[in-house]
Amino acid sequence: MFETLLAAIALVFIIEGLLPFVFPEVWKKMMAEASALPEGSLRTMGLVSITIGLLLLLIFS
Repeated sequence: MFETLLAAIALVFIIEGLLPFVFPEVWKKMMAEASALPEGSLRTMGLVSITIGLLLLLIFS
């Protein structure tokens, strides 16, 4: 169980690092636009992301 959790965290780091590595200008623009969003919108996007992740886990595990 612990090894699976570490593998999942490692994959998150890999996926999160791909965009700034491959497209740094696009990543900087996205971060600038994201910082201008209201907190409510950011929280909604976070909740949607969590929900999609949980649904994928339920479907594929």
